[in-house]
Amino acid sequence: MADRLLTTEEVAEVLRVHPKHVYRLLKKGLPARRVGSEWRFSRDDVLAWSGGKAPQRAAEAEAPAPGLPVEAPPALVATNGDVAVLTLLRLADALGPPLLGFVQADMRQAVELLRRRAVLAAGAHAGAFPSHVGEERVARIHLVQREVGLAHRGGKLRLADLARKRLASRPASAGVRGHLDEALRRAGLEPARAYRKALELPSHLEVVLAVAAGRADVGLASRAWAERAGLAFEVLATEAYGLIVKARDLGDARVVRLCEVAQGRRFRDEVGALAGYDPAGAGDIRYDA
Repeated sequence: MADRLLTTEEVAEVLRVHPKHVYRLLKKGLPARRVGSEWRFSRDDVLAWSGGKAPQRAAEAEAPAPGLPVEAPPALVATNGDVAVLTLLRLADALGPPLLGFVQADMRQAVELLRRRAVLAAGAHAGAFPSHVGEERVARIHLVQREVGLAHRGGKLRLADLARKRLASRPASAGVRGHLDEALRRAGLEPARAYRKALELPSHLEVVLAVAAGRADVGLASRAWAERAGLAFEVLATEAYGLIVKARDLGDARVVRLCEVAQGRRFRDEVGALAGYDPAGAGDIRYDA
């Protein structure tokens, strides 16, 4: 299990000082990590730096109640296979433990997995950022602004033609479906007609592969995946995309790792070089209303 990082108040409890004094100790070299606008601390680092041991009352406060195991989600991130998330996980795992894995899921499935604590984080996009999962407050790690739309093999593409084309779609619960539905309605078209013969696929990658292989004429995906597959692209929307975590897990060392990598220059350079992605503000912690 990953070492749970401490908040400023918890460090004050361990060191038996006022929380304001912790900020004075930071200036004197107390080891800490930034998570958005907040500080998080490794208990072992704090004790090593202070040269002392945790008082008994602090140790007791951290012990689980009898018969109740310490609950921690597995080191998994559930998303739709977004290129920015795959880049984030690759760079994070290159640093060594704590390692994180990937679970393929659209947003509705990912949020349900997060609610059940079956995963540590879930992919989410603008227009559907939740403030809570179940009854628990969630925080969002912003990653990118991304372009989503229609990938195709070239030539002129009109929305009015979709009903006659073979569409590689995402599940109804996928956010990109909502963008296409809105565009069709604005054009005075009934969305159900476009999906009548659609091939429903679980990820952006599988959508663009179906189009590239000729199994579909047009598909719903991000610009980044479309260009990786050598396809033409028509933008439907630009949206914020990131990972949501339960607010109580912000101090988890694995969440801290994700934030630190997202804030790093290498992640921003790699993702910024991808078509249709803007990584400005990557790694910021945000709370949605």
